[in-house]
Amino acid sequence: MSAVPELLAPAGSLAMARAALAFGADALYAGPPRYSLRVRNNEFGDPERLAQAIDETHALGRRFYMVVNALPHNSKLKSFHADLAPLVALAPDALIMADPGLIDLTREAWPQMPIHLSVQANTMNWAAVRFWHKQGIERVILSRELSLDEIAEIRQRCPEVELEVFVHGALCIAHSGRCLLSGYFNRRDANQGSCTNACRWQYQVHAADADGNPLSAAAPAPADGQGGCAFPGGSQWLIEERERPGELMPIEEDEHGTYILNSKDLRAIEHVERLVAIGVDSLKIEGRTKSAYYAARTTQAYRRALDDARAGRPFDPGLLTTLDALASRGYTEGFYRRHLPAATQNYASGASAGGLSRYVGDVVVHDAARGLCEVAVRNRFAVGDRVEIVQPAGNRECVVERMEDAAGRPVGVAPGDGHRVWIALPADCVGAYLARFEPPAEIA
Repeated sequence: MSAVPELLAPAGSLAMARAALAFGADALYAGPPRYSLRVRNNEFGDPERLAQAIDETHALGRRFYMVVNALPHNSKLKSFHADLAPLVALAPDALIMADPGLIDLTREAWPQMPIHLSVQANTMNWAAVRFWHKQGIERVILSRELSLDEIAEIRQRCPEVELEVFVHGALCIAHSGRCLLSGYFNRRDANQGSCTNACRWQYQVHAADADGNPLSAAAPAPADGQGGCAFPGGSQWLIEERERPGELMPIEEDEHGTYILNSKDLRAIEHVERLVAIGVDSLKIEGRTKSAYYAARTTQAYRRALDDARAGRPFDPGLLTTLDALASRGYTEGFYRRHLPAATQNYASGASAGGLSRYVGDVVVHDAARGLCEVAVRNRFAVGDRVEIVQPAGNRECVVERMEDAAGRPVGVAPGDGHRVWIALPADCVGAYLARFEPPAEIA
């Protein structure tokens, strides 16, 4: 165990890994698509890229954890040892695992390999932590459904076990990913890494009679005036997914609404100080399928919060604003403090709740003769926009005063992804990200 928590960042690509390391991550986690619950947007199906990420991480004196946390069917067991052998040979610092069978097979083949227990194992109490420690598990990643006080009790009762908790990222509407919606709708099993995020689709609720027959297939259920739906005695509810009109599926609902609607995203940066005081060993950011920019901004914010907590400095509320600027589903503290359901469930919209600023480009190269930097555009921005230069050495702001194309012709707008433009930026901005501050009308 460490007296100082590590900051653990996600990596779904080599660019994402490099960004997280540059902006202050102490450790990274990533894994092959077949076993790591991230089939989409995962470059690390290529062993050479995975080896490069591990080598670059170790060269900086940081740690790299290999994710092998699928809950497999029999078919995957046949090739498990053969699939994992070349990955273990890359010398990750630990394997993150959930399935007892895979843990046992790993122990048989590689008894010296450290194993961290994945959040997929849903460890909720100190007795379960103690049990897994007896099985040789060095670190337990605790369930997201625990409060700060429950984590503190586990720490007190299990001082010999490393504890890891999530502090930022997507939340499931089932206990740590044990959800059937994706498999039901599209036969893409969340526990095999191919979740379609069906909980975040748009649904409409319809009333039905006691036999399950729709009272009105066209009319939604009546509102109760408190953000939920009225619940007439003896009736049932049916839901209709937007892309499946006419398919009415029975559900259960109470006064707070349905529980298949999308959750807000976790943001616990204001609790970093308490988690440090509790003695948690690792603070984890979720988001391996997101961008390098996401990895940079989240790592930068939590690095600052963690460093402030270590130094005894008060929490900076400006970090909340920094994270508000990222695209999200809106934020919640999750279960760290007990909220009413309405505070942790997003009933209003399935759309991104990001505001304040938008990621617009990567600074690629500086041309000293022109006095301009080339920008690989990611989102639209224009002359006159106020932008933030995001880099590990510290962020700066400036106004885009002029813009040129590759031929040196003036342009007023960088339309979007795939374009290249040249703007006046200092030479030391190469490698930085650009974020445009959104006008108030766009934030609304």
